[in-house]
Amino acid sequence: MNQKVFDVQGMTCASCSAHVEKAANSVSGVSEARVNLLKNSMEVDYDGNPDTLKQISDAVSKAGYEATPRSDKKDSAAAIKADATDASERAVKQKRVELISSMAFAIPLFYLAMGEMMGAPVPPAVSGMNGMMNLALTELLLCIPILFICRHYFIGGFRSLLHGAPNMDSLIALGSAASFAYSVVSLYQMANAFVAGDVTAAHHAMHGMYFESAGLILALITLGKFFEARAKGHTTGAINALMNLAPKTAILVKDGVEQEVPAETVVVGDMLVVRAGQSIPVDGQVIEGEGSVDESAITGEPVPVSKTVGDFVTGATVSTGGWFKMRATAVGDDTTLAGIIRLVDEATSSKAPIERLADSIAGVFVPVVIGIALVTFVAWFGFVAPGDFAVALSHAVSVLVISCPCALGLATPTAIMVGTGLGASNGILVKSAEALEGAVRATVVVLDKTGTLTEGKPSVTDVLCAGSVSKDQLLEYAYALEQKSEHPLAQAIVTYAQEKLGKSEAGSLDVQEFSQVAGGGLTAKVGEKHLVAGNARLMEQEDINTQELISQAQQLAEQAKTPLYFALEGKLLGVIAVADKVKQTSASTIDRLRAMGVKSVMLTGDQATTANVIGKELGVDQVISDVLPSQKESYIRQFQDAGENVVMVGDGINDAPALARANVGIAIGAGTDVAIESADIVLMKSDPADVATSIELSRATMTNIKENLFWALFYNTICIPVAMGLLYPFGISLNPMIGAAAMGFSSVFVVCNALRLRTWKPKNASSVTHQDAHDTKAVIDVQSKSTNDTSVSQKEESYMKKKLNVEGMSCQHCVAHVTHALEAVEGVSKATVSLDEKSAVVELSSDVPDSALVDAVVQAGYEATIA
Repeated sequence: MNQKVFDVQGMTCASCSAHVEKAANSVSGVSEARVNLLKNSMEVDYDGNPDTLKQISDAVSKAGYEATPRSDKKDSAAAIKADATDASERAVKQKRVELISSMAFAIPLFYLAMGEMMGAPVPPAVSGMNGMMNLALTELLLCIPILFICRHYFIGGFRSLLHGAPNMDSLIALGSAASFAYSVVSLYQMANAFVAGDVTAAHHAMHGMYFESAGLILALITLGKFFEARAKGHTTGAINALMNLAPKTAILVKDGVEQEVPAETVVVGDMLVVRAGQSIPVDGQVIEGEGSVDESAITGEPVPVSKTVGDFVTGATVSTGGWFKMRATAVGDDTTLAGIIRLVDEATSSKAPIERLADSIAGVFVPVVIGIALVTFVAWFGFVAPGDFAVALSHAVSVLVISCPCALGLATPTAIMVGTGLGASNGILVKSAEALEGAVRATVVVLDKTGTLTEGKPSVTDVLCAGSVSKDQLLEYAYALEQKSEHPLAQAIVTYAQEKLGKSEAGSLDVQEFSQVAGGGLTAKVGEKHLVAGNARLMEQEDINTQELISQAQQLAEQAKTPLYFALEGKLLGVIAVADKVKQTSASTIDRLRAMGVKSVMLTGDQATTANVIGKELGVDQVISDVLPSQKESYIRQFQDAGENVVMVGDGINDAPALARANVGIAIGAGTDVAIESADIVLMKSDPADVATSIELSRATMTNIKENLFWALFYNTICIPVAMGLLYPFGISLNPMIGAAAMGFSSVFVVCNALRLRTWKPKNASSVTHQDAHDTKAVIDVQSKSTNDTSVSQKEESYMKKKLNVEGMSCQHCVAHVTHALEAVEGVSKATVSLDEKSAVVELSSDVPDSALVDAVVQAGYEATIA
């Protein structure tokens, strides 16, 4: 199925978008069409036939609108920005000119028509009985220019009526045209009365003129549309802000010479230089030097990240210190920034399921309003005020102009655009409005362990040798086998073995027939010998006796370490234990989810003992361990079959099926491309705290949408009966001019309410108290069907920060030395050192004396004091 974006002209309200969508969906070959009123665009899923695109344009044209297929080039990031910016600026400029021009005639028209009644002075030539005719002609001359300036209401409105698809413009056109036509008739009656010498009849006829209503209806609606256009422009600010991040120039190194060139001319493979304070022009890899990079524009993470040779950097981020040379790896529309812009644009073009309610109402709204206006006119003219055409017309026109399907159409897309833009600025990329709404209904969040709740960068903690096997022998075989694998546990063993054995890239053992056993481990041939590495289950499958080290391995597992067995030719070589550090925000994330009434589940391929230890530490509601990659998707299905709405969070290739199966899939940004592609939401910071933040954002957005829909519907529910005159017996009536002003500003109110969402902030994770899971709910191992009832008390975790002033640093190497020295102090979880500010900020997981921090820096060769 192919997808095409159309630019649609002529839409003014929800009724318009409903008609355009209906017309496009009626074309054979179209599977679905989604219209975005806010962006005047339409996304169509079709069969790929070029004739289908022409048929879509023709169908929309027959409905009274214009749909033009967008060029593929216009889907680029630059074009998206240009479209968003140009359309917004063009709309505001057009409405400003229209408003000023119409008001130039509407204000004197209103003054002449109402001034004498309000006691204001008016020129003698148009006052009193003698000036009636002059007044009537002057009002006519002032009204005609307003009708001409705002003629698009009549062109679009009556065209929609002729096509059988009336819209908001139809209501405005009918109301204004009826007022003007009746006023012209009254003017002729007035002229005939003057000719006959009947001044009383002429005065009576003058009271039937509504030139001021006909003109002011258009001027006041234009005033509302102007403010609406300005407010709508702010909702597209997210894309503009992202695009403005892109640097305009780059420092290109060619033949050893540096030259400044436009960033758009950089191609893949170019060598670029980035200095402190400069923006990184494109995505690339550091090949020389080092520096600190502020990635907050992309990830939302405020702490600068150190970059050295081999590290990748992202375009539009800023170097805060150091110097490095980089090789461009992605440019133009292939950069990370361009991808984010496309995701945000696609999300704002999609429709949330709740919008179907608004579409259903909008599809019949205008015809119903026209019907109500006709009933109102007949009721007043025939029964309430028999024969009083002017009164009946006034109430009918009030009904027409007070109704506002425009507000109904803006209720959802404005909030979606603000919500997705807000997510992007916080490092949360929401791919669709469906995902945003789906996260609201989450009852269970299933989280992968490695790389999601943990750092995903494990390290070797223990090496146990069997029998007469030496440590070097065990590491030799482990290195030879594990270097063939890309699993984080394997990389930890490879790194450890390199350090202990002095190896750089390859071992002396020749490994053949390498194979990965899903959920088990690795096998290979070393010469003619069969080498196996993996968990206890794989050892059992290979008939390897592990009794010699089984008790020690179990003790390691109870300490949240993962024991990996190694065996050669059926005999145990030893056990290497690897531990993966839990991310600092994992525990508070679980608590935030629990506070929202969402159940947390840790789904892991790790063995039950290790998984349960981590589960207790984090306080997750349920632990499912020993899960094969192929089983993850089935567990998600089991939760769904039980009636749960499941959010799956993962980062690996083996998580992709589960991410796709879940109601909403959330991928950790540092994960694989496959996982990210399968997910509905991507967390750029790879921070589990953003899982809770995503749900909070979706709830805030959906609350805003519901508020918008309520006020749009409540407005019409209250105002239409008043306009009909149902409260007239109580002395309450509605002038058409007031109705027009209220109608215009109802849309402004809805858009401004959506903009209010921009003040939303995620809840402070530190305000959530983390307690042991046993204080609230038992940790359950679903696979073993056993409940761990052992109560383990766990102190509340508190993370403190301390700042030091550091003297003597002169380069990024110094920064690295100070960082390593501080992070080596027990109780320091993270150190952030700034060369420019000559300071260091340390995050503490336990109380650390100031003297210990100062001594660590001094021993590294620098001077330090507590700030």
